[in-house]
Parts: sequence; structure tokens; C-alpha cells
Amino acid sequence: MAKTLNDLLTETKEAEAPPPPVPATVEKSSDDVISPERISCSPNDEEEPEAKPSEKDSNSLTNEGSTSSLKSTEALDYDQIHQMIANWNAESKKSAEESAITSDSSPTEKSSSEKFTESLDAGEVPKRKEECERPPAKKTTNFQRNDDVPVSVSAAKPGVLLPSPSVGASLIENLDPWKEGSPKTKLAGSPGMVEEAWERLKKSYVYFKGKPVGTLAAMDPTAETLNYNQVFVRDFVPSGLACLMKKEPDQRDVVKNFLLKTLHLQSWEKRIDNFTLGEGVLPASFKVLFDQHRKNETLVADFGGSAIGRVAPIDSGFWWIILLRSYTKCTRDHSLAELPEVQTGIKLILNLCLSDGFDTFPTLLCADGCSMIDRRMGMYGYPIEIQALFYFALRCARQLLNPERGGKEFLERIDKRISALSFHIQTYYWLDFTQLNNVYRYKTEEYSHTAVNKFNVIPESIPDWVFDFMPLRGGYLIGNVSPARMDFRWFLVGNCIAILSSLVTPVQATAIMDLIEERWEDLIGEMPLKIIYPALEGHEWRIVTGFDPKNTRWSYHNGGSWPTLLWLLTAACIKTGRPQMAKKAIELVEQRLSKDGWPEYYDGKTGRYIGKQARKYQTWSISGYLVAKLMIENPANLALISLEEDKKIAKPRLTRSASF
Repeated sequence: MAKTLNDLLTETKEAEAPPPPVPATVEKSSDDVISPERISCSPNDEEEPEAKPSEKDSNSLTNEGSTSSLKSTEALDYDQIHQMIANWNAESKKSAEESAITSDSSPTEKSSSEKFTESLDAGEVPKRKEECERPPAKKTTNFQRNDDVPVSVSAAKPGVLLPSPSVGASLIENLDPWKEGSPKTKLAGSPGMVEEAWERLKKSYVYFKGKPVGTLAAMDPTAETLNYNQVFVRDFVPSGLACLMKKEPDQRDVVKNFLLKTLHLQSWEKRIDNFTLGEGVLPASFKVLFDQHRKNETLVADFGGSAIGRVAPIDSGFWWIILLRSYTKCTRDHSLAELPEVQTGIKLILNLCLSDGFDTFPTLLCADGCSMIDRRMGMYGYPIEIQALFYFALRCARQLLNPERGGKEFLERIDKRISALSFHIQTYYWLDFTQLNNVYRYKTEEYSHTAVNKFNVIPESIPDWVFDFMPLRGGYLIGNVSPARMDFRWFLVGNCIAILSSLVTPVQATAIMDLIEERWEDLIGEMPLKIIYPALEGHEWRIVTGFDPKNTRWSYHNGGSWPTLLWLLTAACIKTGRPQMAKKAIELVEQRLSKDGWPEYYDGKTGRYIGKQARKYQTWSISGYLVAKLMIENPANLALISLEEDKKIAKPRLTRSASF
């Protein structure tokens, strides 16, 4: 039985050693004034609850009676990585048996691990035995993508090739980044760049009462601080993942402390002007201040009251749940997730999203500025980034929630919502050559359930660039769908999260990666990679952004290139069996990112120029690179940020383009 917060506080205070001196990242300023009411409602004077090691089997993260689990043998969607690891293990076992019989093997013969490394460097995946007789498929790109992925012919759609079923959960136990002997590969690149990245990441740690609780957004000594001296929830995610993948217990504690501290901030009363926000809202960011009156450290959190446009961050709660699942998956310790306070925090976040209302769609209605793109960019309505994160968080919550104490009701609500949400996104957000041609021929003013143009989209509203951008082979999830409106822009975060969470089908995931390959120069360019494509220009920019001087064309959120997104692209590439694409993008980053001082973003149509207002030594640019390196060197790390396809969710009937 999980201990209460008070019990854990008592034990922690008795055992806690004197805290180290306050680090340089803690500000001591008399100019920052905190009202007594604000201080009294914060949990700053309390110590964090320490989750005790679980008494359950360390190899299972299954909650008793739960409808789902966080097993260490969780399967991923595609069996390429599985087959690589299975073949590698088989070769290792065979080699070990042969060496036990005779010790005079040829000194020039390569080991199985060397063969595995060379095959991954070449973009190859070891074939199954039954495939050896099949002639090799032709390669259609310059990335040496493996086209010999096991496939099966769909009975419903003759001639349509689909990824074959999973090779079985028994092989997935090898997808363990903590297991000795896990297969790894190495990238060509400067080892000094990786070392520098780790040093800078550690220097960015923010301490509260002697414990690291997050990372600063940036450490640029040449620019005005503004809010870059704070810990942003979304910015910390790649930093947290890097710490989890590092395989060092003290770095895992940074993630644990962050999760607990942001959970405490959730309990604050959140008031903007005369309006009180929902109880489950998590902050966009927080910072540590030294209170001159009380002579102690306090936290100041921003729930949207200080943000550009005064918009509460919808994505913070979703990222928090996703990172909690990653922490639990990595440590195999579900005692933290089972704390009553943590369970309550998850439910409060979900309650904001699953409440009944006037919605006729399963998607979430959002305002501009509620996500990574925190300025006005025409994302109001139902942006794909929020919908994909919403789906990902729902599936993670389903694994973390305990069915007891009201959890069963939430699990039932989650199951209903993700089924409807996946159908809606896969059906109405999907765009390929065939679907684009259908929209081009739409009729308007249709009525009743037989309508084809269900949102009354005017064909003349299709922008000209889409017809040139859409290849015959490929597809993607468009940016937004709402009444009489389809935002055809490409948003990288939403599409990559849709792949990692299995919001899209395996066939759609393949088509998304096909599109990235076909439009490499547009979406990747000289510095990976575009957050949005294309940029808003001229009259459209003036109307949509309100003359925003920071979001001018091909800059910042308006078509700028963000190195931190490299980790999302790498994860999607590994999951879809295309490590060569990720390696090529990483090599582009290694040519300049460190030399340029780790800037936040790049400007220009190909990402050639350092952003005109970009902060240097941006922490999530650093950590995004590290996570990409850690995943490409050890594909098993993908399990921390990926979910298998849910076979129980009904799939829509999709029209198929040449990609399929």
C-alpha cells in the first residue's frame, strides 16, 4: 500500500543530509516581489515525496487489476528493429557456442556485434530466413533505405502491401536500453561535441533546496534573459529523456524531482486577472528565487499569466504524463506513478480534456499559442500537434492509472475517447495524392449523413503550393480541420508524435516518411529541421500573425529550422526502419550546431542562417541532439518514447494513394 505524502515527508526530513550551497542558477534579487498569499499557497516548504522501490516483480510494471501495463517486453509497431536484435542475439549465441568448442577461430573474422554495427551503418536490416530466396527490391532513394521489410498482402485490398505482424513479444525483451550487451552502432562525428553537450546540459541544471529540478531554457550570456532563465515543461522533455537514456542513477533523479515539483505546482491556485484556471493545469514554466524576507528559496510559476498572448499551455500536462511513463518504463519502478498524489495529478489533467461539453468532434478545441508554437500562427481550432499529444498522453495514462479509487472510470473514458480520436484523425486529417484530388473535386452545400464534404470545405481554398508539394508517393497529417477550413501546412511535431504514439496506421507512418524523403530539401534542408512548412508571407502573414515581427517568413515559428526537433525525427525514423535518414540529419547538425553556439533556431528557406533573435546555448537544442545520438547508437532507447499499435482500436476505411 502506497504511503501518504505526510508519511514520506517525515521519513525524508529525518534522513535528508544538509543541502549543498545554493548554485549560481538560483537568482537572488530584491526586485522580485512575491505576495504572502502567493507564497502561502505554494508547497515550497515541503519536501518531495520519496517513492520507495516497488515490492512487485522488477520485470513487470503491471498494476494489479489494470486493463493495461507498462511491461518491459512492450512491442513496437514495426518488426525491423526486432528482427535486427533477434538475428544479432542468435548470432551472438551461436558464436559463443562455437568459441566454447574451439578457441582457434580465425583472428580476421568479424564478430557478430561488428556485423550488426556495419549492417545498421549501411541502413540494412538482417532478413528472415524465409526471405532469403526473394529477389531484392529496388531502392528508390539515396538514403539506402531497407526496402526488404517483411510484408504481407492485405486480403481486403488486393495488391496493397502492409507491414507484417510483430515477430512476438518474446523478442522484445531485448529492447532494453539498460541491458548489458544491447546492440549499438556508432555514428561518425566529433566525440568532443557529445562531451561538450553533456557538460552544457549539466551546467543548465536548476536546483531547489539542493536538488536538481529541471534545466534552464538557455544560458546565453550575450542576450537579455527575459524568460529564458526558467524551467519550461515542454523544453525539459528532451533533457529528461537524455538523462534517462544516460544510464546513470543520479541523472534519473533529475527527472523524478522535476515530475514531483511540477506536480506540486499543479496544486497552486491559478488565477489570471479575476479568472481562476482549471485545477489540473500545469505551468508552462517556473523559476527559483531567493526570498529576502524569509531567507529561503521559493518558486514562481507561470500558468499563462506572463506568456505571450496570455494563453495557458495545454501541452504541458500531456508532456508531463508522457515523461512520467518514460521514467517508469526506464526505471521499472512504478511506485512513483502509484503515489496517490501522482494518480490524482493524472486524473486532474485528464478531467480537463475529457469533460462533457458542446463538442461534436473528439478533438480538443484550442487557442493559438497553447503549444510549442506559443505565438499567433493561425493554429486556433484543432491543431494536429495538440491532438497527437492528447492521444499519446491518453494512451500513457491508460498504462499508468490504477483502476482503484476512481481509476476504472477514467480508463473507460480513455478507451472511448482514443477510439473516436484515432478514427477522426486518420480519416479527416490524412492527405495524400488521392485525397488531395478528392478535396479538389469537392462539392459544397452538402447536407445529411451522406455528405462527402462533411466540413463544407471550399475547393478554391486549397493553396497553390500544395499541388506542387504533394508527391505521388507519400502523405501526411494536415495542420488543422474545422468547419469550412483545412490548414494544409506541414507540422513536424504533430506528424512525428502521431508515428510514435501509433495514432497513424503503419501504412500512414510509412507514407509520412516517404514524404520527408521526397521533400528532403524543403523539410530538412541544411540545418534540420522545419517546424512548419511553408512559411506565411505577404498579406497572409499580416492577417494570420498580426504583423508579428519575430515570425517573419522563414524565421522562428514561421518556417524556421529547430535543431531540438532532431530527436523526434530520429525516433520516427528508427520506428519506421529508416535509420539512414536519421543519421544523415544528425550529420548535418554536427557540421554546424556546436560551432554556432547551439542556437535555438535557424532562419532561411534551407535553415542556413542563425535565427535573428535566437538564443545561443539553448538547452533543448543540446539535449535534442543528445537524445538523437543515444537512440541511433542504441535503438532500444526508442522504447522509452514509443507505443505499440493498439489492435483494439477500430481502423477507418482509407483511400490509398501510390504510397500504399
